[in-house]
Amino acid sequence: MPKTYTEVPLSRPVTPLLDAVNAPADLRKLTVEELIQLTDELRSFMLFCVGKTGGHFGAGLGVVELTVALHYVYDTPNDRLIWDVGHQTYPHKILTGRREQMLSIRQKDGLSGFPKRSESEFDTFGVGHSSTSISAALGMAMASDQLNETRHTVAVMGDGAMTAGMAFEAINHASHVDKDMLVILNDNQMSISRNIGGLSTYFSKLWASPFYNQLRERGKKALRSLPHAKNFVRRTEEYMKSMVSPATIFEELGFYYIGPLDGHDLPLLVQTLINLKEIKGPVMLHIITQKGKGFAPAESDPVGYHALNKIEPKQSAVVAEEPKKAANPKYQTIFGDWLCDMAEQDERLIGITPAMCDGSGMNEFAERFPDRYEDVAIAEQHAVTLAAGMACEGSKPVVAIYSTFLQRAYDQLIHDVAIQNLDVLFALDRAGLVGEDGATHAGAYDISYLRCVPNMVLMAPSDENQTRQLLYTGYMHKGPAAVRYPRGTGPGAVVEKEMIALPLGKGKVIQEGVQVAILNFGTLLPFGLDVAEQLDATIADMRFIKPIDEQLIRQLASDHQLLVTLEENSIAGGAGAAVSEFLAQQGIVMPVLHIGLPDRFIDHGNHSEQLRDSGLDKDGILHSIEQRLNVLNLPKRGS
Repeated sequence: MPKTYTEVPLSRPVTPLLDAVNAPADLRKLTVEELIQLTDELRSFMLFCVGKTGGHFGAGLGVVELTVALHYVYDTPNDRLIWDVGHQTYPHKILTGRREQMLSIRQKDGLSGFPKRSESEFDTFGVGHSSTSISAALGMAMASDQLNETRHTVAVMGDGAMTAGMAFEAINHASHVDKDMLVILNDNQMSISRNIGGLSTYFSKLWASPFYNQLRERGKKALRSLPHAKNFVRRTEEYMKSMVSPATIFEELGFYYIGPLDGHDLPLLVQTLINLKEIKGPVMLHIITQKGKGFAPAESDPVGYHALNKIEPKQSAVVAEEPKKAANPKYQTIFGDWLCDMAEQDERLIGITPAMCDGSGMNEFAERFPDRYEDVAIAEQHAVTLAAGMACEGSKPVVAIYSTFLQRAYDQLIHDVAIQNLDVLFALDRAGLVGEDGATHAGAYDISYLRCVPNMVLMAPSDENQTRQLLYTGYMHKGPAAVRYPRGTGPGAVVEKEMIALPLGKGKVIQEGVQVAILNFGTLLPFGLDVAEQLDATIADMRFIKPIDEQLIRQLASDHQLLVTLEENSIAGGAGAAVSEFLAQQGIVMPVLHIGLPDRFIDHGNHSEQLRDSGLDKDGILHSIEQRLNVLNLPKRGS
C-alpha cells in the first residue's frame, strides 16, 4: 500500500531513488520492488513542491502508481502517452526530466501546470480542457500507421472526462478504424466538482458493489499467472457479462474491456500493461484510484484539495485552495448571491452548469434550490441546448460557464439559442486572463465570438455591484444575453441589495476631460481612471458591448481628438473593433487606439504579470496612449 502522509513537507524530502531518475529510461532500470519505494518518494517530493509553489494537487497524487507503471512499461517518448485535462501530470513532469524545475511550476517563465508540447518531447499533446485524449491518441495512432512507424499509443482519461460526448465520438471512431491503442479509464469518481450523470453513477455503483473486490482479486491472480491478457478476458468474459458492467458498454462499442483494477496496486498495473501490449485493436483498461491518494487531508476532502495554495514558511498547517476569506468578495460569489436572490423572486429560474458548481459559486444555490439546479457534467454543448429547450417552454435558464468552456458550445449558442432568440442568460466566469492556468483557460475571446452573433446582448461590468445589476439586466431582457466577469476579486464596490435593470446599451461618463476619451469595457476601469486622471482625459464606463452606446461614441468622438478603447479581450474582433466599425459606418474619421490583448497566446504567470506583459496595467496603458499622442503630435496633457 502507498505510504500516507499527513502534512506537507516544508523542507525537501530525502528521495535517493527519485534523484537518480532523470528520464524514464532510468526508471526502467529499477525492480518492481524499487518502484514501490519510488512512488512513496514521488508523492513526498510532489507534496513538497506544491507546498512551495501552489498548484493542482489531488489528481496527481491519485495517479502516481499509474504514471510510474506507464513510463516503466512503455518506451516513452517514442510510445505516445496522452493525458486528458492535465491536472494530474505533475508526477509525469517529475519523471520526465523536469524534477528540478518543479519549483517554477505555474509561475512566469516556469513550467506549465498542464502538458505542453513546446516544453518537453514527453508532452505529446497540449491540454487544459477535458475529453480530448482519445481523439488525439487515435489521430496519432492513425498517423503512425500511415507513416509505417511502430509505436504504442496510450490515452489516460478520467471518469469525469468520460461524461463528455466528444469522448464517445472518439471511441466510436476508434472501433471503426480498429487501430492499436490503449485507453485507460482512471475512475476516481471526481472531476473538479463531484461527477454528475448516469455513466458516473453507474461507475460508482459498480465500485461500491461486492463484485468489485471479488473481481479485483480474481484479476490479480489471473493477470499475474497468465502471459497474455487475452486469456484473462476469455476467462472472465462470462462472469463479467452475467451482470451489467462497463464491459457491456465498451465492448459493444468495439473495445476490449479489462477491469476494474486497483489503480494503486503497482505490481498489478505493471503486469497488466505488459500483457495489454500484446493485444491488437482498441483496448479499454478501467482502473479505480483515489484522488489525493497518500495524503490524508486530500483523501478525506478531494474537492477542497483539488489544488493547494503556496504554504508560507511560518505556517505549520496545510492550507487548502481558497484558505482565507478575501477582503472583497469574489465575482463568482457575487454571481452566486445574485442567483439565489433571483431564484427567490422568480420560480421559473433554473441554474445550469457543466460540472463547475464550486468554481462558479453555485454551491448555496444547489443546496437551497436543488429542484432548480442542473449539473450536466462535462457537457458544455448539452448544457447550452438543454437551456434552449427549457426556454422554449417558458423556464428562465441561467447557464453558469467559464468563458473558455463556452468556446466548446459555440454552434449550440448560435444554432440553438440565438437563431431562435431564446431567453437564456449566460454568466461568463473567468473572462479575461486567468493567471497561473495560462492560455488554455484564458477567457480572451468571448467578446470577439459573441458580439458577432445576432440577437445577442453582451455586457462587461466594471465592478461587483455592476456585475449584480447587469446580471439582473440580462435576466430581465427577453432574448439571449451574456455577462462576462473575471476570476478573483473586484475593486470593492458596495453591492446594492436592490436589483435594477440598467438602460440597455447605455454607458456612463465617469470623468470629464479634454483631448483624449477612454472607453472602458470591463474590469480594467481602475487602471483607466488612474491614466485618465494623469492625462486629464475623459473616461466612460461603456458597460455594454452589444448593443453598444452609439450616441455616447458619437458624442465623445465630436469632443475629443483621440478615442482609446480598453478591454481585457483580444483586440481582434473585440469591443474596440465594435467602436471602430460604428465610426466607419457613420463616416466619422478620427484616430482610435485599441488597447487589449495582443494577437498571441498569453503564457501562465500571475494575473498582474500577465496584464503587465500585455500592456494592460496602468503603466502599459499610459505608455500606449502617450506614444499615440506623440505620433499625432498632440500634447500629453489637456490644456
